[in-house]
Amino acid sequence: MDTTVQDIKAALDTGEDFVLLDCRNDNERSMCRIEPSLHIPMPQTPERIGELPADKPIVVYCHHGVRSRQVAGFLLEQGFADVRSMAGGIDAWSLHIDPGVPRYQ
Repeated sequence: MDTTVQDIKAALDTGEDFVLLDCRNDNERSMCRIEPSLHIPMPQTPERIGELPADKPIVVYCHHGVRSRQVAGFLLEQGFADVRSMAGGIDAWSLHIDPGVPRYQ
């Protein structure tokens, strides 16, 4: 269910058609983000599930990969066919892909 930040960067660079879902809280997103991404905080996922396309792959990310894995599992249980969690979250993105993305605690 996990995918690497390197795989996500490659997919973004080649224009692969997928949804990058940021499941972090509003205050976390205000500090940094990966674009383009759709922001649906984890607690709002059940009520906002209709905003997600069922016909596109979805990659979920959070701070370190724990919440994104939970959201990805939930979406798979709801019938979404292609859902992955970005291992290491935005923290790994900052460490391995874009050091310009601020790290936070």
